[in-house]
Amino acid sequence: MTRHEGSCLCGTVKFEVRGGFDSFYLCHCKHCQKDTGSAHAANLFSQSAELSWLAGAEAVTSYTLPGTRHHKSFCKFCGSALPSVQLASLVVVPAGCLDTEVDVLPNAHIFTSSSSPWSDALGDVPKFKELPE
Repeated sequence: MTRHEGSCLCGTVKFEVRGGFDSFYLCHCKHCQKDTGSAHAANLFSQSAELSWLAGAEAVTSYTLPGTRHHKSFCKFCGSALPSVQLASLVVVPAGCLDTEVDVLPNAHIFTSSSSPWSDALGDVPKFKELPE
């Protein structure tokens, strides 16, 4: 069985996800832009995986935007995005909080009608392995 581990930035929260991911989407909706502070969210989804908290479960808090299905779980100490179980059994894992490698590529960009104008040109932006001088 596939197993992934992850944690928050401060290390208080640690978790594991047992099972494979069904999809991997880069979401450009305005809600995801606001809660990531970036061009898009990168989330893995699974209908069959199981999420277990290994440490720091008491530090996990969640927010659902009223009137929407937009839900975010995060560490109450450092604010790092964390996995959650939504719609009964849908496990949603922010890809950046995983400490283990994911061997799948994103399936698609979604809600691109809300994309930031600058996000379409990201492929043309110079790349540096570290902070440039």
